[in-house]
Amino acid sequence: MLHSISEKFNIILASGSPRRQQFFKDLNIPFSVQLFDVEEIYPDNLNREQITNYLAELKSVPFNEILRPNDLVITSDTIVWFENKALGKPKTKEEALAILTSLSGNFHEVITSVSFKTQDKTHTLHDSTKVFFKTLTTDEIEFYIDNYKPYDKAGSYGIQEWIGYIGVEKIEGDYFNVMGLPVNKVYHYLKNLL
Repeated sequence: MLHSISEKFNIILASGSPRRQQFFKDLNIPFSVQLFDVEEIYPDNLNREQITNYLAELKSVPFNEILRPNDLVITSDTIVWFENKALGKPKTKEEALAILTSLSGNFHEVITSVSFKTQDKTHTLHDSTKVFFKTLTTDEIEFYIDNYKPYDKAGSYGIQEWIGYIGVEKIEGDYFNVMGLPVNKVYHYLKNLL
């Protein structure tokens, strides 16, 4: 359905996430991957989707000087929003353990922003999904961290992995958004560009 978008745009996905790359393959959208190292620092006064919007757009800045007329670069950022603060990716097992222990028996929001940048404009959209976790035991959390090493995941977990199977009681919103891309919104935005 969206294959013809490649006739109009050269799509560059600026994401190292295998999950995001797979979504684009599954949508049958031709794309290339190009990455720049961007330090993901945002102003302290930002909240919720302001953070993910800012970071998604920040990741597109290195492309400013190299975009050609038909290039469309897509960048994205995901956070877990819990008790009025953003939880990013854990750096250590201890940090992952602390994050998952705090999420256990609670609900949190997963917020993802996606930015679409061409030579003349930038458009950013976002989505939010509520995730409800059952109460997890320390053994369950440690088993997950030891076996799945969730250090590349906001909030220290992947909903599509073991902990999602046994820990998530319900969600409100887009499941794929929790995996890192609001696929429905991305599809419809790209469709409207044709």
